[in-house]
Amino acid sequence: MITIEADWLSAFFRLAVIGLELAGTLTILVGAGLATFLFARRARAGDRTEAYSAFRSALGRSILLGLEFLVAGDIVKSLVINPTLDDLIVLAGLVLVRTFLSISLGVEINGHWPWEETRMAREKARAAALDGSPMTAEAAGRGAALKG
Repeated sequence: MITIEADWLSAFFRLAVIGLELAGTLTILVGAGLATFLFARRARAGDRTEAYSAFRSALGRSILLGLEFLVAGDIVKSLVINPTLDDLIVLAGLVLVRTFLSISLGVEINGHWPWEETRMAREKARAAALDGSPMTAEAAGRGAALKG
């Protein structure tokens, strides 16, 4: 097992973990507040169905970003500060749960599984080529990159 002998390095990693956990928590809280504010504003101005859809998307994105910060903090804490077998098992469980949450939220936000994006982009590029629609250089480059 590797231990940190320098007190300043140990203190740095502890502060880094606190910073990552704080960033994750604040990201979720601020994102939820902002999503709620935007929902209220859009709902008063027009279509509530569209406002709700945008709210769910914004809230899901803020939760996903916050979870990334929290996972990073857990990794640093478990691998650098307390690298015991029990901590690694807890880390593995946390990563599995958060990965499941991330995939679930991604499906909620995007409406499809993450691994379907390449196939969907390829089909869109193929449909645009068959329709004779003028493709931008950027879209054509993406289509070529997907084929190759």
